[in-house]
Amino acid sequence: MELRVTRWKRYGRDRLYANLSDGTAAGWADVMTGDITVLRAEYHDDVITVLTQHLQKLTEPVSPDSAPGVAERPTLPPLTPADDLAVNPPGASLRDLLDESGPGLLGRMIARVLRRPTEWDSWRKGLEGERRVGAELNRLGRHGWRVLHSILPLANKVDIDHLLIGPGGVFSINTKHHHKRAVWVGDDSVKVDHGKPAPYARKSRAEANRVVRVLERYCDFSVPVEPVLVFVGVSELKVVATQLSVRVYEERQVAALAPLSGVLTADQVEQVYSVARHRQAWARA
Repeated sequence: MELRVTRWKRYGRDRLYANLSDGTAAGWADVMTGDITVLRAEYHDDVITVLTQHLQKLTEPVSPDSAPGVAERPTLPPLTPADDLAVNPPGASLRDLLDESGPGLLGRMIARVLRRPTEWDSWRKGLEGERRVGAELNRLGRHGWRVLHSILPLANKVDIDHLLIGPGGVFSINTKHHHKRAVWVGDDSVKVDHGKPAPYARKSRAEANRVVRVLERYCDFSVPVEPVLVFVGVSELKVVATQLSVRVYEERQVAALAPLSGVLTADQVEQVYSVARHRQAWARA
C-alpha cells in the first residue's frame, strides 16, 4: 500500500498526514511530539512505517521544505471580524442588493398599483426562500453540523446560498423559491409549470466543483462536496431523474442530511469550517 504524505502547519499545530490514493487520511503524526495516530486500522502497519520514516527525515539536517513527498499548503491570514463569513445571515447578499439597488417607497407603490412585476420582486422572493432554508439548516447544528450562509465574494457577483459542513461531508446548497408552482426534475434539467428547462442542476454541480477547489487548496485531505437543490413554497415537486448527481429536497426535507456521517472526522469538520468561513479563501474562486 503506497501512502502519500503531506505536511500541515496551522493554528500552532505541525502534522504529517498519510493519505490514501483518493486523498482520505489513514493516519497522522504530530511533528513536535512524534506521536502517531492511526485513523484506518486496516492500514495500521503502513501508516506507522511511512510516518516514522518521514519523522526521521525531519530530524536530519535538511530543510523540512526539501523533504521528498511532503507538500506545503498555502495558509490564510488570521481571521478578522471583517473576513468572517460566519456572521452572514441567510440571504445577506440579496438583502444588500435590495438596500443598494431596490426601489424606493414611491417606486414600490407605482409597481403595486400597475401590478407590474419587477426584478426586485424576484430578489425579495429569493430572500424569503434563503431565509426559510437557512432556518432549517441552522437546526442541524445540534447534530454536529456547521452552516454558512451567503458566501461572497465570488466571480461575477455570484454567491453560494448556503454551505453545510459536517460528519457527512460538505453540501453546497442552492435555494429556489417558486411559490405555488409545480416543479419537475429530470436527469439534467428542471421545469417549472412545464416551462422551458432551467439549468439548475448544471449550475449546482459547477458550484460544488468550485467549492472543492477552494477547500482542498487549504486542506491537506480530500473534501467531498455534494450539490443540493432546495425548492421553497412549491405546490408539487416531482423528481423523475434516475442518474441525477444533485440532491433535491423541499425546504423541510433538508433534515434528512442530519444523520449522515463517516465522511469527515470532527477535527476535519473544524478545519474545513475554518477555511470556508474565511472571506479571503474565496477571493480567487
